[in-house]
Amino acid sequence: MIGYVTLGTNDRERGAKFYDAVCAEMGVGRMMEDDQFIAWGAPGGGAGIGLTTPFDGQTATVGNGVMVALEARDRAQVDRIYQIALANGGSDEGAPGERGPGFYAGYFRDPDGNKLNAFLMEPGAGGG
Repeated sequence: MIGYVTLGTNDRERGAKFYDAVCAEMGVGRMMEDDQFIAWGAPGGGAGIGLTTPFDGQTATVGNGVMVALEARDRAQVDRIYQIALANGGSDEGAPGERGPGFYAGYFRDPDGNKLNAFLMEPGAGGG
């Protein structure tokens, strides 16, 4: 359903370092870029993520209540993504752990303050 998500940045190179590291752990790299924008993902793959300086030239700001969720393969990958995020300029928003039956997640912010999480929804979780 979602094709990609784009987040704003005020420092493209700082943000690129963060997303290069996080996306490498998830098995994807840069698939498009120019002087303003970088997109990570795989053509024909799952939803990608983009980082851009705002088109209108104004300062990028964080949307309150906005979050990007990155689906991990297993709990160990959730833990690695969280640690990679913190090691590359991210900040803690909630260490990896069980957030409900079968839902394991770690929450963090990128260097611009955009909120993300790495999560695993285990089989049989969610009641659906």
